[in-house]
Amino acid sequence: MEDWRNGGFGLYMHWPFCASKCPYCDFNSHVAAEIDQDRWARAYLSEIDRISAETPDRVLNTVFFGGGTPSLMKPELVAAILDKVRASWSFANDIEITLEANPGSVEAGRFRAYADAGVNRVSMGIQALNDADLKRLGRLHSVVEARAAFDVARNAFARVSFDLIYARQDQNLADWKAELREAAAMAVDHVSLYQLTIEDGTAFGARHAAGGLRGLPDDDLAADMYLETQNILNELGMAAYEVSNHAREGCESRHNLIYWRYGDYAGIGPGAHGRLTLGGYKWATETPLSPTLWLEQVEKTGRGEMPRQAVALADQAGEYLMMSLRLIEGTDTGRFHALSGRELDAAAVEKLSGLGMLEQTGSRIRATSSGRAVLNALIRELMP
Repeated sequence: MEDWRNGGFGLYMHWPFCASKCPYCDFNSHVAAEIDQDRWARAYLSEIDRISAETPDRVLNTVFFGGGTPSLMKPELVAAILDKVRASWSFANDIEITLEANPGSVEAGRFRAYADAGVNRVSMGIQALNDADLKRLGRLHSVVEARAAFDVARNAFARVSFDLIYARQDQNLADWKAELREAAAMAVDHVSLYQLTIEDGTAFGARHAAGGLRGLPDDDLAADMYLETQNILNELGMAAYEVSNHAREGCESRHNLIYWRYGDYAGIGPGAHGRLTLGGYKWATETPLSPTLWLEQVEKTGRGEMPRQAVALADQAGEYLMMSLRLIEGTDTGRFHALSGRELDAAAVEKLSGLGMLEQTGSRIRATSSGRAVLNALIRELMP
């Protein structure tokens, strides 16, 4: 069996445009005064034709519209893409089709049309549940708008997730605990929780370097926020299934599980990455970051990719280990051995288990709650 089948097959569609650029964001997103969505439709459909011709007999498990702000796409564009996808691959019976959305009134007004097009899950970028912090984060919506959009989404889609950012400026532990309980009370079935990180090349990065981003929690407080997040959401029946993601049983993000279980996924759009197993090799795919360059390349050459790189088996094993250890279910050591041709470092496994960072049950190893808090260090120990 080809290894990718352990994780499944998904399609990622990148929409690179936003209404404004958030100061913390280092994603490939751009603000444009005018967007020719018909032109973008032709490019997306062309790329779907190209990639589906290489993967004709696969069953598609998931589609994910990411960005950027995909809820700025016209519903007709989303419908055209999904019609083409439906004609290009067989769908799994329980296919998950997710669209990322911001909770502004314009986007919320399109939710029913997205559902009619075939979208069955929305992931909303709420980010904070108080207006002062939303303003600091550069968000264009208010808490009232976010709650209203969430209610619209719950009526339009079977499954709704939203994101929150913690370790924000001047945020204390009591405030975060209260906000977390408020979020969980919104009848949510999935939530993604990310610590605010200051990235180079962002407005926050420049402000921080100049000494102007004050009030950020120290490492100890941020760690306390992480641990309290686990305690509160465990208590409320939304345990973590991945380092930053919590869900009620059965409501996990199936698309992201393809990444973490190291399946195959096609990436279409500017800056989209992919992993495709073709001809007995696993290939890393990527595309130009610039929306203009990507669009022109598709139109001129019929191929929106940069040259592919074969991923060596040893590198596949390392990628699988890094991704799977993010999950509560952990890593299948037999699968690691099949990819790498060697066992994991037994001395490192024993050492980390003795420190309470790792657990082993049969052929699986998993990071404990303590280990997940220092996951990068744990992975370095296992694969020096």
